[in-house]
Amino acid sequence: MLNSTAFLSPKTLESDIEQAPTRNGYGEGLVRAGENNEQVVALCADLSESTRSEGFQKKFPERYVQVGVAEQNMATVAAGLALAGKIPFMASYATFSPGRNNEQIRTTIAIGSLNVKIVGAHAGVSVGPDGATHQALEDIGLMRMLPHMSVVYPCDALEARKATEYAALHKGPVYLRFAREKTPLFTTEKTPFQFGKVGVFQEGTDATIIACGPLVHEALLAAHALSSQGISVEVLNCHTIKPLDKEGILASVKKTKAVVTVEEHQVVGGLGSAVAELLAKEFPAPIEFVGMQDRYGESGEPQELLEAFHLTAPWIEKAVQNVMKRA
Repeated sequence: MLNSTAFLSPKTLESDIEQAPTRNGYGEGLVRAGENNEQVVALCADLSESTRSEGFQKKFPERYVQVGVAEQNMATVAAGLALAGKIPFMASYATFSPGRNNEQIRTTIAIGSLNVKIVGAHAGVSVGPDGATHQALEDIGLMRMLPHMSVVYPCDALEARKATEYAALHKGPVYLRFAREKTPLFTTEKTPFQFGKVGVFQEGTDATIIACGPLVHEALLAAHALSSQGISVEVLNCHTIKPLDKEGILASVKKTKAVVTVEEHQVVGGLGSAVAELLAKEFPAPIEFVGMQDRYGESGEPQELLEAFHLTAPWIEKAVQNVMKRA
């Protein structure tokens, strides 16, 4: 467990904080990884601009494969490249990869624990007007269930860049999840990113919020609001959902005795399920789940959808208040 409290942006809780999509961090990290290692190659399923793969395409055209609208083929080509010693990053919308090509990922990549990096962009309801067909809400569960697969969901664009650079060094398959919409940049260059370890973004004693992705910022806003009510909340940034930081999470929960998980994903199969499985075995404690409650998304503006599906700070506050009554 890494204490990152001192390394957040001074403007973390301010309304005028700079914003950028986490997919931008992927694009920047991919170029850096390519500069550091000529074995890094990139594949995309006809979405170079949307996934931010285009920067790599322009800089390293000889190491870029445009497979077209053929996600299943992309997975098998990436597997072949990995067997040849390359480090392939394969990108598409998360509803298509790992959504559409899950069997190919399972059979050609995960079973052999091949060194492929699967990039799912445009995840969550904050995709917005594209609606339910393009709002991946099951992808963490799909990837988390695969043996040998690591799952990483960065909280902002800076962390997304660091996670992408790390993935190029990691041996074995990794699923990287990114969002479409601009979200606050609340970490800094000095904020530690350590694979497999939660970051303590706020210390507290009364309840633990374990969040992933851009909703970590909503968790911090909720914790700040609760502090005015005399409630001390610890906020953990769980960017690595698999392997889960069991020691870090248990250390926090044993202190607070109450847990809220927060994710832009179905509450079944995602971060909440992973935490609940851990606590059921190691330290049973009251838990509330903020996430999609067994339903699909809808078309709408990103912030409107987050509020409609109870994923914003006020709803996280209510979840903390509810779980404390049960503690």
